Amino acid sequence: MAATLHSLRAPFHPSISVSPPNSHPFPAATVNFSPKLMVSKGSFVVTRKHSISARASSFQYSPTIAEALGDVSIFTAAGEPVMFKDLWDQNQGIAVVALLRHFGCPCCWELASALKESKARFDSAGVKLIAVGVGAPNKARMLAERLPFPMDCLYADPDRKAYDILNLYHGFGRTFFNPASAKVLSRFDALRKAVKNYTIEATPDDRSGVLQQGGMFVFRGKQLLYARKDEGTGDHAPLDDVFDVCCKVPVA
Repeated sequence: MAATLHSLRAPFHPSISVSPPNSHPFPAATVNFSPKLMVSKGSFVVTRKHSISARASSFQYSPTIAEALGDVSIFTAAGEPVMFKDLWDQNQGIAVVALLRHFGCPCCWELASALKESKARFDSAGVKLIAVGVGAPNKARMLAERLPFPMDCLYADPDRKAYDILNLYHGFGRTFFNPASAKVLSRFDALRKAVKNYTIEATPDDRSGVLQQGGMFVFRGKQLLYARKDEGTGDHAPLDDVFDVCCKVPVA
């Protein structure tokens, strides 16, 4: 990527390839829930009018995943170390945890832009927004200052510890050739707007980080309500689905 993406024009044409060996298999089937979906036992009931992919489910994770994640140490965008368990109320606090790709990824900037625009809606529902990206804190600050994005919601995971705990996809095929990446074409205008002040300098110094995929998670205390892995670059979780999970009244 020698050229800056500030002047991004040409569309991306993804091709189909076999996932690399270090990628994790995931069921491709869809599960239909009509008219209601129980996202996690004993938690929220979400009314849906369409089918939700089986990969958008909390059931793929251990009930203790929040505790394992809580012991992970990352950094604030200002460079201060912080434990994951200190990012939200571990009793009943509701948090949306968006694991972005690396801070130099244009699709990461696009997702961060969408999250920023949705922050007021999360705030009004009492939901804590947490965005984590791959790279050092100074890379996170580049995104925060140029996009811009609120620094108090942005965190850096240079060693990809949280990504490993959550078993998110990593590899060349997932990053560059996965068919799911075609979704970004439908959001090209939003992408172009998000990278207006983009800089490739935000790319991690450890280049293995550019092969990391992200994911979206919703927690209530230590209970995982929603989990979705990005299948490929730009394959972001629909924010409407996230709102449906975290902004509905919990079932008693």
